[in-house]
Amino acid sequence: MSSLIQSLSQASYSHRHMGPTTRARFVHNRRRRRRRGPYAAPDDDDEEEDQQEASSSSSSSDEGEEDAEEEGSGEVDDDDGEAAEPSGKEEEVSPVAAAARSGRKASITISLKKVCKVCKSTGHEAGFKGAVYIDCPRKPCFLCKMPGHTTLTCPHRVAMEHGVIPASRRNTNTSLDYVFQSQVKGKIPMVKPQFLIPNQLECGNIKFHQRRVTCLEFHPTKNNVLLSGDKKGLLGVWDYVKLHEKITYDSVHSCILNSMKFDTTNDGLLYTASSDGTISSTDLDTGIGSSLLNLNPNGWNGPSTWRMIYGMDFNSDKGLLLVADSFGFLHLLDRRLKARIGDPILIHKKGSKVTSLHCNPAQPEVLLSSGNDHYARIWDTRKLEPNSAFVSLAHGRVVNSGYFSPQSGNKILTTCQDNRIRVWDYIFGNLESPSREIVHSHDFNRHLTPFKAEWDPKDHTETVAVIGRYISENYNGIALHPIDFIDTSTGKLLAEVMDPDITTISPVNKLHPRDDILASGSSRSIFIWKPKTESDATEERNREKAKEFVYGSGSRKKSNGKHENSSDDDSDGSCDGKKKKKAKKTRFTHTIKGKGKSKV
Repeated sequence: MSSLIQSLSQASYSHRHMGPTTRARFVHNRRRRRRRGPYAAPDDDDEEEDQQEASSSSSSSDEGEEDAEEEGSGEVDDDDGEAAEPSGKEEEVSPVAAAARSGRKASITISLKKVCKVCKSTGHEAGFKGAVYIDCPRKPCFLCKMPGHTTLTCPHRVAMEHGVIPASRRNTNTSLDYVFQSQVKGKIPMVKPQFLIPNQLECGNIKFHQRRVTCLEFHPTKNNVLLSGDKKGLLGVWDYVKLHEKITYDSVHSCILNSMKFDTTNDGLLYTASSDGTISSTDLDTGIGSSLLNLNPNGWNGPSTWRMIYGMDFNSDKGLLLVADSFGFLHLLDRRLKARIGDPILIHKKGSKVTSLHCNPAQPEVLLSSGNDHYARIWDTRKLEPNSAFVSLAHGRVVNSGYFSPQSGNKILTTCQDNRIRVWDYIFGNLESPSREIVHSHDFNRHLTPFKAEWDPKDHTETVAVIGRYISENYNGIALHPIDFIDTSTGKLLAEVMDPDITTISPVNKLHPRDDILASGSSRSIFIWKPKTESDATEERNREKAKEFVYGSGSRKKSNGKHENSSDDDSDGSCDGKKKKKAKKTRFTHTIKGKGKSKV
């Protein structure tokens, strides 16, 4: 016992003077003795090691550099605390493997290296930092996709002179156009009506939907009625003047509601298309719905066979409902017979998704389709056959949408994921190239509804388009994502609509067909914008105008206490194909009318 006390006293005295390597051996031997018990007799090896540690501790205080060299010499301590002699061929042992051999826990290593989120390499960083986007030096500009500059110095960056430089007009004029310019146009006064831009937030509806908003549509005859669909398949009908009166339909579809169209002969009948592969018609008065088409009658059998529906439009002259699926096929439905006409027709590359369909308002037999095969195509529905398109409009990447101009149908507006908005002259232009290209930030990730530039239906000049912005801008220290009004004839930015309370992205935007109203869907929220008047500006200077927000039921719990469908990913084929038959209970419920309908 006396020898143990003497050795421990010497070890404690020398512990203050030993180097890092010797101190580590001392701690290891001490722990080994603790495991044998506090009253166990020391071994001969322990006494020799203690003497070696005590003798080396006197020299380690003056020779700390030599200890560091010994640690890097390749010696590894074994379980007995003795140094293993290195062999002729040294073996590299990682710290984790060495710790596993010695029975100790591996040390935690924290790396402070910068990792790029774009190219996944080290040494630099890229991505959003607040409202500023830092470019990856190995990638081109995030906005215009061209090398040689960054996003902050991009000449196409959204500003008040947005589009003047990038929106260069192609020389597609004929000799008749030159005669008109020199002799006729100079004598005609250029009168252009003033655009009333809805830029004042009137009201908001927070979390009325359980999931993010995917589509919006105004009622064709009732000015204050707006319809909205979300990622979960819920259909909402609400009056934005009487915000507390709302109707929800959650038994129409089982997942993403992608498109809505009204029957032109019956404004109370609504057609909806969903990623569950079904087309439904819903009577808004009674709440009774019926299925017109089901592309997945056998249910879920894997993503290779699951068909989803994104594009849909209604031909009023023929009474046809045109539907396109995610495999590139077009289906024709007779709304009176509620049956399919003929076989599906391949209109895009087989296996590619058709993102949108739109019939020409002046010539309903002319159909415009856009798809994931980087093309927008024009068809004659009277002679529909594979590879029978009038013309194919080439794009750089996936085409999110394509729309004819609302009055004459002479122009085509397409939105592509290469951050380009293209304007095509359908009648007089050369469709091999667009008449104008406008660089705009709408490249999105998988957690957003695709951006789609849409015409203003009230604009008789057919030049104004509205679209949300992806890249954020710094407004008084707040990172905001405005909604842009663009003049497609010049490429200039007419207005950027924003509010400090809305910090999320607004990819879904719909202009009212008769009133100066803008409805925007941002995440689970729906906002209504109106033009700012002089009285509103005066009142705003005195006090901030109070905004009315209405809260719906944000989520519904399952029996196990977990929220249903908490993820917000857009994985293709994520639908289970099962429809819900029970109406969703919402807050402020007054009456329930019809199947799957609740009025709140």
